[in-house]
Amino acid sequence: MHHATPQHATPRYAHGGDLLVAVLKELGVDTVFGIVSVHNLPLVEAVDRELRFVPVRHEASAVNAADAYGRARGSIGCALTSTGTGAGNAAGSLVEALASGTSVLHVTGQVESAFLGSGRGFIHETQDQLGMLKAVSAYAATVGSAEDAGRVLREAARAALASPGGPASVEWPIDLQYAVQHDAAGPVREPTRPAPEPTEPAAAGALLATARRPLIWAGGGAVRARTELAALVEATGAGLLTSNSGRGAVPEDHPQVIGNFATTPQGRALLADADVLLTIGTHFRSNETADYGLGLPSAHIQIDIDAAALGRAYPASHPLHGDAADILSALLPHARTADPEWTRRVGQVRADVRAALHENIGPQAAICDALRAALPRDAVVARDVTIPSSSWGNRLLEMYEPHANVFPRGGGIGQGLGMGIGAALAAPGRPTVVIAGDGGLAVHLGELLTVAQERPRLTVVVFNDGGYGVLRNMQDRYGERRSGVDLTTPDFELLARACGLPYLRIADAAHARPVIEEAVASDGPTLVEVDLAALGPMKNPFTPPVKIPTA
Repeated sequence: MHHATPQHATPRYAHGGDLLVAVLKELGVDTVFGIVSVHNLPLVEAVDRELRFVPVRHEASAVNAADAYGRARGSIGCALTSTGTGAGNAAGSLVEALASGTSVLHVTGQVESAFLGSGRGFIHETQDQLGMLKAVSAYAATVGSAEDAGRVLREAARAALASPGGPASVEWPIDLQYAVQHDAAGPVREPTRPAPEPTEPAAAGALLATARRPLIWAGGGAVRARTELAALVEATGAGLLTSNSGRGAVPEDHPQVIGNFATTPQGRALLADADVLLTIGTHFRSNETADYGLGLPSAHIQIDIDAAALGRAYPASHPLHGDAADILSALLPHARTADPEWTRRVGQVRADVRAALHENIGPQAAICDALRAALPRDAVVARDVTIPSSSWGNRLLEMYEPHANVFPRGGGIGQGLGMGIGAALAAPGRPTVVIAGDGGLAVHLGELLTVAQERPRLTVVVFNDGGYGVLRNMQDRYGERRSGVDLTTPDFELLARACGLPYLRIADAAHARPVIEEAVASDGPTLVEVDLAALGPMKNPFTPPVKIPTA
């Protein structure tokens, strides 16, 4: 508990758990995800008493859930793990948060400080845990004393919330968790934003003013500049392409939003004919640029908060380092209206790419349509790495808010369910949907028990094709045999019953609307199986945009 102190005195807490709760309240965090252990017990007990503690079944899911909780709220999430194996289990999901620049405060236990680094095999001890955490985090530090814990926690939170941000890991020796805490650190300070040189936006603005066929490409860095981006889109009549991360920066029902379709033939043709391209906060990931085979205009204005990103993937004639909102505001007075025929063409491309994909995915289009019809505009759709996500969930299923667009940006399979749990508990009043494959769901199948225990308003849609469909399609297309792709899957109806979860099944396109409507309308969880063998195939098997050497 927090003890009263005289004015201007250093705040004093009975132990580290009370201090952690105080910091989390400063950050606006009301739900924490983790696994209890002898090396984090004071932290878990305090969180469970004062906030909501969600006992996930695997440490990787704790970080995924905290990651999505922060994404869905536009803030930060918190995960608690144990030391050694527990921290190691979290590492893969920290890689995801690092790749996506999302804000996670990861607090992990550590052995007693007297034995730290002794290498004597103290229970849960691992060699150079801090080194491991530094490799997969934007920030990592060890609590060295009961007087320093508050500073370390707040410094970690500030690093996680900075731009481009990422996960921040704090390891906390168990004896220092139990110690009385003397917290001399002030509240979490807002990160500073780099400002561009005054001449840079003016030179870029002069180029923008000449554009008659402009395109804008919005990445994840654009989602914090939504108002400014929308104003520039309107003022220029430009077409808006997005990366997967930039979806929803401008609502995708806007007539100038082409979306995540840059590598389509129509998208490539627009890029070839554009006279100016403005890109905002995008990494130009390999899977969104056809392994960098996508051509971009030479007149390229690139905005990024990360100076190292400027010109890294594609040359930028006008690199602008700084906050996207500030720079877009500086560019807006230079905006001129595009050629009306160009804006008309943008609208036609927008319609054409969506119609072509809708047709190509065959009976799955009914599920896409049903989800969009049943869900509120701000509902989160957490998408694991699976064929439905990669083919249409990341493109055709419209997003209207950036926080609704949750997916593993680093491409790792199996993270969608944990992300869905975190997103659902970030906003309990609205429905959340997970799109997963049977292979990805099996990675953390135990989290269905977390769903059953916590009862979030979560619809888990599992597309069952009996294995890893993406890789199966690649092997069928390029090879002579299958290896490791055909898997045993459970009877999902029996599995749902065993977990105490309602179960529904889609085996025909006609089932999609009533099943999705029933599941989404529920005030608790539902497991929906899509039987792909019964539903029928896409018109063209989906394969990822990776290069396979052929003889």
